[in-house]
Amino acid sequence: MSEEPKTVVTEQLELESMEDSVGLFGVFDENVPIFEEETGAKLKIRSDGIAIEGEPEAVALCRSVLDKLLEMQRRGDPINRTRIRYAIDLAKEGNADLISSIMGDVIALTHRGKQVKCKTLGQKRYVQALKNHDLVFGVGPAGTGKTYLAVAMAVLAFKNKEVERIILTRPAVEAGEKLGFLPGDLQNKVDPYLRPLYDALQEFFGMETFKQLMERGAIEVAPLAYMRGRTLNNAYIILDEAQNCSIEQMKMFLTRFGEGSRIIVTGDMTQIDLPRERVSGLVHAIRILDGVEGISIVRLTHKDVVRHELVQRIIQAYERAEKQREEKHDRAGE
Repeated sequence: MSEEPKTVVTEQLELESMEDSVGLFGVFDENVPIFEEETGAKLKIRSDGIAIEGEPEAVALCRSVLDKLLEMQRRGDPINRTRIRYAIDLAKEGNADLISSIMGDVIALTHRGKQVKCKTLGQKRYVQALKNHDLVFGVGPAGTGKTYLAVAMAVLAFKNKEVERIILTRPAVEAGEKLGFLPGDLQNKVDPYLRPLYDALQEFFGMETFKQLMERGAIEVAPLAYMRGRTLNNAYIILDEAQNCSIEQMKMFLTRFGEGSRIIVTGDMTQIDLPRERVSGLVHAIRILDGVEGISIVRLTHKDVVRHELVQRIIQAYERAEKQREEKHDRAGE
C-alpha cells in the first residue's frame, strides 16, 4: 500500500528592510541551513520577505522562531548561530513565547554602558534565584555565565546599598603545578587563580573605581583559606570554582554566613582538580543541602553555554564519553 503524500504548506514572512534579512540570516545567508536543519522547513529568501515551505508543523515551528528573533533583531539585539539554535530548542519545548523575554531582560550595565542580559532559560532561573535566596548554588559547565552573572548581581546589590561590600573567593587548587614553585610573594602566587574575578569586577566598575573600592575594603578578592575564623556580615560573597573545595573547606565557608549577607557558590562538577581519593565539597554540599528551605540549587547544562557553539558540542561529547565510561564500569562490576 502506497504512503499518503505529505501535506506541504507555504507561509510568507514580510521583512521591512535588508537589515532584517542580514540580521537573521547573515550577510551570505549562512544561517539559513541552521533553520532548515533544526526545524525541517525550507526557506526561500526573496526581495520582499521569506517563503517558509514544508509540513504544517515544521512551518509553524520555523515561523514562530523567526517572528520572535525578528522582534529581537528590530529592538537591537544581535542574532547569532547559538541564539538561533537555542530559540529553536525553546520553541520545540513549547516555550516560543519565552524567546524574546529571556533574551530581552537587562539585569545590569557594565561601566561602559553595555547591557548584561540573560541569554537562556537556565540563566533566567539562576538570576531569579540570586534575587530571591540568600544562599544559591550555581552548578554547570564552563561558559554558562555562572560567575559572571553572580558578579553582576553582586555589583547591582552593592550599588543599590543592599550590601556594604563584595567578597569573592576561590580555593587555590593547582591543576598540575604547586604554589611554592611560582615566583613572588603570596599575593603574586594566588593572583592567577583570582584573575577571572578581577576581570569581571573591573568590567562592571571600571579600573579606577575598582582600585578605590579595593583600597577601602569595599571589595575583597582572596583565596578561600583567608575566610577561616571570620564572620561576614552585610556582604555579597561569591565562592567560585567550588568543585575544588574539600568537604571541610565547604563547611567552613558556609558557616561564615553573617547578618545581611548573601552567599553564591559556583562550580563545575566535571572539572574537579582534587586528588581522586578526596570528595569534592561541592558535590557533598549539594547532596546534603538539596531541599533545605532557603537554599536554591540551580543546575545549568550545555544548553546554557553562551560561548562559541562549538563549546556546547565539546561539552556534550565529554558528557557522552563519561556516561559510556560509567556504563562500562557498571557492567564490569556485575
